[in-house]
Amino acid sequence: MDFKDYIRVIPDFPQPGISFKDITTLLNNGEKYREAINELKTMVADLKIDLIAGPEARGFVVGAPLAYALGVGFIPIRKSGKLPYDTIEVGYDLEYGSDRLAMHSDAVKPGQNVLIADDLLATGGTISTSVKLVRELGGNVVGTAFLIELSELNGRAKLPGIDVFSLLTY
Repeated sequence: MDFKDYIRVIPDFPQPGISFKDITTLLNNGEKYREAINELKTMVADLKIDLIAGPEARGFVVGAPLAYALGVGFIPIRKSGKLPYDTIEVGYDLEYGSDRLAMHSDAVKPGQNVLIADDLLATGGTISTSVKLVRELGGNVVGTAFLIELSELNGRAKLPGIDVFSLLTY
């Protein structure tokens, strides 16, 4: 299955020179969306996974169905101030500024194995911050899973020693 046929590429969005990979065309095709999640499930099947964490917002549309398919729990990772209970937070730099990601302070118990899932691996900033959150609570990051990886941006370099599973590579 070539899932690239179901990804819309939008040139010069959100700014000139960017080739945006729009996953909504995959998500709105129930059969292909299910196939994509099942393919990711197959890719990570040999890992011992207790939980899947996904950063907002598109990490939810990959991580939650993957957690369901694997029969494990899902942890939402959100922007600062969006979670209702006690949280831990980690800051990270963006191209123009900085931001913070948060996770409930009781989301991961020490020693639990966590897979982090998102729609896209680009520079690795969001995912490496998600890794820090899981590790701060004593969790073991057993891998990361993505629908798309933009290899030229070398996000893998920010994930040393962590297995990276990508359905598509551009």
